[in-house]
Amino acid sequence: MQYIAPIGIGILYALLMSLVREPHRRRLNAVMVAGAGAAYLSGGGMGAWEFPFTALLTYVAFRGLESWTWIGIGWLLHTAWDIVHHIKGDPIIPFAHTSSLGCAICDPVIALWCLRGGPSLIALVRDRRRTKHAEPAPTTG
Repeated sequence: MQYIAPIGIGILYALLMSLVREPHRRRLNAVMVAGAGAAYLSGGGMGAWEFPFTALLTYVAFRGLESWTWIGIGWLLHTAWDIVHHIKGDPIIPFAHTSSLGCAICDPVIALWCLRGGPSLIALVRDRRRTKHAEPAPTTG
């Protein structure tokens, strides 16, 4: 469950974000990745290195205001930072020892969705249902 729940959380994140229309969805996700970049600041487990990482993700998030690719890159950078924190034993949530590991599993799910352009998963499911249930076109000849 420790490995499956974060995948479900990543999918749930993409589903909930699908309720937000474009271009607001992209901009909101840029803000979210900026917030993720600052998530470790209060714990300071990596010392002064927390500041350059936050600055880097702030830049990436700024670029993400206009680009889903940059948002995906931001989530992948955060994944790497989660792994560093997990290995060091300094989790994102101090009382949840494996929280950085969970975040490192969840973030790539979100990153993949972003790198695909942050499509509405709800619309994708709806379109597949329509295609599946559509009547076949009559053949002539």
